Amino acid sequence: MPRSQPLLTLSLPTLKHLSRGKVREMYDLGKEILIVTSDRISAFDVVLPTGIPHKGTVLNQISDFWFSFLEGTTPHHRITVDFDRMPGELRPYELLLRGRTMLARKAVPFPIECVVRGYLAGSGWKDYTRTGAVSGIPLPEGLRQAQRLPEPIFTPATKATSGHDENITRRLMADRIGKQTAQILIDRSLEIYQKAARHAENCGLILCDTKFEFGECDGTILLIDEVLTPDSSRYWPKSEYRTGISPPSFDKQFVRDYLETLGWDKKPPAPELPMDVAQKTSQKYLEAYRRITGNDLAA
Repeated sequence: MPRSQPLLTLSLPTLKHLSRGKVREMYDLGKEILIVTSDRISAFDVVLPTGIPHKGTVLNQISDFWFSFLEGTTPHHRITVDFDRMPGELRPYELLLRGRTMLARKAVPFPIECVVRGYLAGSGWKDYTRTGAVSGIPLPEGLRQAQRLPEPIFTPATKATSGHDENITRRLMADRIGKQTAQILIDRSLEIYQKAARHAENCGLILCDTKFEFGECDGTILLIDEVLTPDSSRYWPKSEYRTGISPPSFDKQFVRDYLETLGWDKKPPAPELPMDVAQKTSQKYLEAYRRITGNDLAA
């Protein structure tokens, strides 16, 4: 088991820092990029001051599993997560980076979140109850919360640098990135989802929905960023699934539910999490890793 002290901030002074997201730090290594996944967690688009033990390693290793699983389905940007195969200039930072770091090809991201929904939940359920459709895609009448859709649907969103991503139509997506590119992303996203959903089902999980990101490198469209992790996907245990309710999931909903009891206005600064909430959330991430990969998280 990796060390349990959460990593919230990162300083690699000899490397060129590119960007900081809510969870990830990006560094420029020339023709490649280094993606370091911290143990930060956000809720309601606010980063919390409390880290989740093992979270960064779990997310990095789950993405690595899925990139390997999807070989032959889609080109991707991962080179390696094996620290021993990374450039020697990273050696001074081994204690910080090992396990939570991915070396990847540089790609120019498309400004689109490629969301695939196999079940009616979250913002899709809210949209359906208002309009009878999800992102402009009409659905049959009388569907219930968490119900499996007749077939998976692709519902794009704009990728926001801050705040919530905004759902858009396929037509607007095509206007922004071109009709041909849009169709490639749609087809590829649906193929990946269906393949991943079959694997998840064999692991006793339901892959309710997920979001992908793609980018272009030397004329090739690559799957990039995190892939099919509990942060980018909604997984439900099959044993606890039923329609009409929102089933428990292997993501940060546990944290959101706790924060909802505090009367917090969902604006910075966010409150600290009690140790037991952080530990229980960590256990959910570790259980997701075990279910998906069939292994315990290695030290």
